[in-house]
Amino acid sequence: MAEFTLPRNSTITKGKHFPAKGGKDVRTFKIYRWNPDDAANPRVDTYEVDLASCGPMVLDALIKIKNEIDPTLAFRRSCREGICGSCAMNIDGTNTLACTKAIDDCGKKEVPVYPLPHMPVIKDLVPDLTHFYAQYASIKPWLRTQSTAPTRERLQTPADRKKLDGLYECILCACCSTSCPSYWWNGERYLGPAVLLQAYRWIVDSRDEDTGARLDDLEDPFKLYRCHTIMNCTRTCPKGLNPAKAIAEIKQLMLQRRAA
Repeated sequence: MAEFTLPRNSTITKGKHFPAKGGKDVRTFKIYRWNPDDAANPRVDTYEVDLASCGPMVLDALIKIKNEIDPTLAFRRSCREGICGSCAMNIDGTNTLACTKAIDDCGKKEVPVYPLPHMPVIKDLVPDLTHFYAQYASIKPWLRTQSTAPTRERLQTPADRKKLDGLYECILCACCSTSCPSYWWNGERYLGPAVLLQAYRWIVDSRDEDTGARLDDLEDPFKLYRCHTIMNCTRTCPKGLNPAKAIAEIKQLMLQRRAA
């Protein structure tokens, strides 16, 4: 599979134009197209959509375009509820979920829609998340224990459970990691904000018994310390989470361990 990432967008050419016919409330969408089997790419195709017969979200417009205008358009979608993270893409200059981004909230008259930046593209708006998921797997995102398995569920106090708020809600959409300049330039070794937030979720879980090993795994010049607190991750998270704070907490635990 050939790779294409948005920093090379100086080569993007003007593509096809699909005008609306007799529309009453027309909005224009400029959508990035890339197909490994098509020589006329990368390009940006222009679609005019009549919002009078379309739902309110950008995903509604994309589905309408695929169903009624251009069936060759490729994008991921599933839950349409902001839960699965499948429809993450760059809309109107911001990484977000197409299913929760209202068309009326897009500031530009012509709404630009691109795949997540600095990721290999499989086709059109579909990024290749293989490396991202491999990084997630590397932190072993499950309870790791050494004690004898209990005969019932492992309990938490309400206070311990509250520590997971703002962490467990992450849907691994990759909006934050692909908005991070440090991840753009060091993505092969830096885990990125999404994976580090998930790492902290297990580090802080009172039921987990492998905190020392988890911190050992992150004690690396690149895995953790490429974060420079730029805060793009927190600004763009469609779930309102704060990956930068989670990364800072991991760094604080590292310092406490050295001082002990």
